Amino acid sequence: MNALAAVRRAVREFLTTAEPPAEVCVAVSGGADSLALAEATAYAARRRQLRTRALVVDHGLQDGSAEVAARAATTAKELGLDTAEVLSVSVTGKGGPEAAARTARYRALREALPGGEGLVLLGHTLDDQAETVLLGLGRGSGPRSLAGMRPHDPPWGRPLLAITRAQTRAACAELGVEPWQDPHNDDPRFTRVRLRVEVLPLLEDVLAGGVAGALARTAAQLREDTEALDTVADRILTRVGGAEGLAVAVLADEPAAVRRRVLRRWLLASGVRELTDAHLRSVDALVARWRGQGGVWLPGNLEARRCRGRLTLAGPEPTTRGE
Repeated sequence: MNALAAVRRAVREFLTTAEPPAEVCVAVSGGADSLALAEATAYAARRRQLRTRALVVDHGLQDGSAEVAARAATTAKELGLDTAEVLSVSVTGKGGPEAAARTARYRALREALPGGEGLVLLGHTLDDQAETVLLGLGRGSGPRSLAGMRPHDPPWGRPLLAITRAQTRAACAELGVEPWQDPHNDDPRFTRVRLRVEVLPLLEDVLAGGVAGALARTAAQLREDTEALDTVADRILTRVGGAEGLAVAVLADEPAAVRRRVLRRWLLASGVRELTDAHLRSVDALVARWRGQGGVWLPGNLEARRCRGRLTLAGPEPTTRGE
């Protein structure tokens, strides 16, 4: 199967299972991945009688970015998408330029959806998935990070996670389209760039090839395991939760991995933000290693406490839903 046919097939199969709304949006940067995705989406949408809309984010980080964005929007329409618009954003915030740009981009894409709901297709490929897994592994972020990006995580859709970057470039060549080459993709200041041009090629050489595919398969396996454990945790949370907090005696009998998932879901639903592994393990100690210790302070000036056999959350206007 040639590259263009493979990309079209991946998008068609995704739309078959995702049950898309009447209008499907595509995030378009002008690079090979997003242009191949745009054409394949237009091709698949015509058969399903879906409207299509290109969303081009102009981060304003480079000279001439407005012209690049306008050209990407024009190319998206030439490839068959019904409409195209440019979303200009201001990149500010913590985490460095890469993280700040990503935050601004996702915010703009979500805000472009009516009511913040719908479907936005993103051009992440198998190579992007491999880089994500390596980043998570290097940072010790745990199985949730190693599970990589989900194919469908509403409102985001990623039909190309089994398609390589080489295939999207070849698809653009078949279409006679010249993709934009983002200079940031060659800038070694960015961690992902060094993973792409230094680490992955070295791993491919040392391990005799197939590393990107192997990392993507590992992510898929971990994602299935994580989703199964989350389902179990939801059932337990329903059983032990309530308006008065969590029943410690019941929760303490669960395996540590499941117990901490229950606590994580409870804390997030209760309004705790920026929850770290250290926070979670400290709260877990109130259940599994109880010695009469005091409470655990959490982001948002909230405190998890154990009292009369129940775990509760106290602080300024806390929400203690057990759901």
